[in-house]
Amino acid sequence: MKIKDLIDATGAKVLKEINEELDVSISTDTRTIKPGDFYLPLKGVSFDGEKFIDEALKKGAVGAFCTGDNGTLRVEDTLEAYLKLANWRRNRLNLKVVAITGSSGKTTTKELVASVLGEKFKVFKTPLNHNNEVGLCQTIFSAPDDTEILILEMGMRGLGEIELLSKYSEPDITIITNVGTAHIGRLGSRENIAKAKCEIVKYQRGNVFIAKNDELIKKTVDFSGEKIFYSIEDVKILEERADYSKFEYMGNIYELNVGGEYNIENSLSAIRTGLELGLTVQEIQAGLKKYSPIEKRWEAVTAGGYRVINDSYNANPESMRAFVDTVLGLYRDYVLVLGDMGELGVNEVQYHRELGKYINNHSNLDKNAVVLSIGQLAKNITDEITVCKAVHFENIEQSVDYIENSIGKEMTLFLKASRSMKFENIIKELNSFKQ
Repeated sequence: MKIKDLIDATGAKVLKEINEELDVSISTDTRTIKPGDFYLPLKGVSFDGEKFIDEALKKGAVGAFCTGDNGTLRVEDTLEAYLKLANWRRNRLNLKVVAITGSSGKTTTKELVASVLGEKFKVFKTPLNHNNEVGLCQTIFSAPDDTEILILEMGMRGLGEIELLSKYSEPDITIITNVGTAHIGRLGSRENIAKAKCEIVKYQRGNVFIAKNDELIKKTVDFSGEKIFYSIEDVKILEERADYSKFEYMGNIYELNVGGEYNIENSLSAIRTGLELGLTVQEIQAGLKKYSPIEKRWEAVTAGGYRVINDSYNANPESMRAFVDTVLGLYRDYVLVLGDMGELGVNEVQYHRELGKYINNHSNLDKNAVVLSIGQLAKNITDEITVCKAVHFENIEQSVDYIENSIGKEMTLFLKASRSMKFENIIKELNSFKQ
């Protein structure tokens, strides 16, 4: 961008004379800033980037945004300026934006959609954990100039956040994977969660909305364009194993190198997106076949001599039940290792107890199975299980010690918890034991 573009896009007031024809890149971090960059300081609860303007200039920045008088261009809010700049670039790249949100499954869906659309287009997608306002800007600025499809994952912690992301990304196609109970502690009800998720269409420029077939989404979304609703009920599953699925949808056969009905259902949004963007069935089939799970998303590893399936990227009641259904439906000789689910509000204990009851009463539960829980809330899961062996631990170290001394190597360990539980440390601890 030229300096004059920065001024035009943000409406900034020029405080110091500068060559407006200079080409610059935006940097928000003085640790990585390069000579010739233009510094955009961000503010947070515990940091204020404007305190580092002098440092940025000493390192070679040609100028800096500010909200006071110590920079080159003054704006009212630097984050808003960053979003406006991202929108400026979004509108100057010859691309389409596919925006994805949902209570669960949005990261997997993003990867599935990217795998499919990559068969026909040059695709760039949101990196992991970049699904907020700053991440949106970073993603747009990181996209190569020849990007044809930009896939944006959108997260939220409250009302108004996805609307903001929609405003500055202006999606062409929007996808809602589901409306569950993730963040219900902040929003209070599924109705409010649906309202927050459906904000994704507020500034949509394109005419296609794709979502899981959910009456709450249908009732909430305010969109006049084409609405496509997909459901696992429209699928005929032909073959399913832990690491493979084959199914029929809309008269065509598709394959995935991963098991689980929820993975199949997420792939339906990728199929519908591909069809809307002109891909052939053969291209979509090839794209789905190439999909592989990302770290901590049904990730198969070997640790300490055990086969481990790590699906601990995140957890909420809906994704936990889907996880349980998959394990109990496809596996024998399994150990469920379950941890706390976060941000469930005043009913968090109830949600964990209900999960325990769901497991205990599951028609596919093997009486020889073992269920281990780790964490204060997760204790309520194993407290409800009486049909098979269920043991609770306060921490990861205790659980790993139990696994090493009481669980045979023929058992497969399945890990599921909220990210804050850091279940990847179970794998590290298992690997630290002598083989």
